[in-house]
Amino acid sequence: MGGGRVKDVMHLGPLDIRDTTSNPAPLGLMGFGMTTVLLNMHNAGWFGLGSMILAMGLFYGGLAQIIAGIMEWKKGNTFGTTAFTSYGLFWLTLVFLLLMPKYGWWDGPENNALIAYFFMWGLFTLYMFIGTLRLNRILQIVFLTLTILFFLLAIRDYTGSATIAMITGYEGIFCGFTAIYAACAQVLNEVYGRTILPIGPVK
Repeated sequence: MGGGRVKDVMHLGPLDIRDTTSNPAPLGLMGFGMTTVLLNMHNAGWFGLGSMILAMGLFYGGLAQIIAGIMEWKKGNTFGTTAFTSYGLFWLTLVFLLLMPKYGWWDGPENNALIAYFFMWGLFTLYMFIGTLRLNRILQIVFLTLTILFFLLAIRDYTGSATIAMITGYEGIFCGFTAIYAACAQVLNEVYGRTILPIGPVK
C-alpha cells in the first residue's frame, strides 16, 4: 500500500512551487529614500542634526531595510538582499558613529577615517550601479545618484568646503526622492494592475 502511494506521487511529475510572498522592495526603497532626503536636508543647511534623523536612521533607514533584505533573500534575489541589507547596516553604522563619541563609548572618527568610510561606500555603490544596468531605468538613476552622493560626501570632508556640502545636500535630496518614486511606482503599479508611474524598461 505504502509503495503504491509513492509511485502514484512520482507519476504526478514536478511540483509547481510558486512564490506568493509580497514584494519587499518598496519597503526598502522607501526606508532608504525618506531617510536620505531628511539627512540631506540637514546637509543642505535646512535644519540641524537631531533625534529625528537619528531615529529615522536607526529604524526606517536601518531596520526596515535589513528586514527588506532578509525578505529579498527568501525570494532568491541576490541583488536586493545585498543592497537592502548593506544600506540598512550603513545607516546603523552612521548613527553609531555619531552617537558613540557623544556618550563617551569611543572617540569620534578622524576626518580621514570619514573620508575613507564614504569613499568605500561609494565604491560599493558603484559596482551595485553596474548591476542595475540589467534592471529598470529608475533603479539605475537611484544607484547612479547614490554613487555620486557618497563620493561628494568624501570630497566634502576632504575639502571642508561649505559650498560642496550644500551641493552634496541637494544632490542627496534628489537621490532620496528617486528612491521614493521607485517605491511608490512599484506599490501603485501593483495595486492598479497597470503602469501608473513608469520605471523604465528592464534589460
